[in-house]
Amino acid sequence: MSAEEPLFRVVRGVPTAEELAALVGVVTLRSRPAAGPAPVPTSAWARSARPAGAAPAAGPGAWRASGLPR
Repeated sequence: MSAEEPLFRVVRGVPTAEELAALVGVVTLRSRPAAGPAPVPTSAWARSARPAGAAPAAGPGAWRASGLPR
């Protein structure tokens, strides 16, 4: 692809400048790799309040089991 060759072209209709700007913005945004927010580290204080091991599975008796010591 050369520098003068367009990335896309309008084949039907006459878009306004605002519509073309929106299209360019979407194409630019979608061409970037997705980068989510960095995970926030959990403090030792917050980890100490969480029970060790996996959470009780949903089902009969799960609500009662969630309050019992492990």
